[in-house]
Amino acid sequence: MTPNLKDKILEVCDKKIAQKGTNVGISFYAFFKNKNDNPELLMEAAIWWIKTHQLDHFEKAVKIKALIEN
Repeated sequence: MTPNLKDKILEVCDKKIAQKGTNVGISFYAFFKNKNDNPELLMEAAIWWIKTHQLDHFEKAVKIKALIEN
């Protein structure tokens, strides 16, 4: 995983957890604007989320953060 994507995921997870608490769920789409302006990064996130870790569409932000940090 590229450092750019890793930093973005951690930033979004931290923000969502701060706003809504540790029970907040997110999907990999949370890391991107509604506009697909970086398809390579979106595919990298999708492969990591779906293929590598076989995660559900929505997962707890704390779980995603822990996966990134480990």
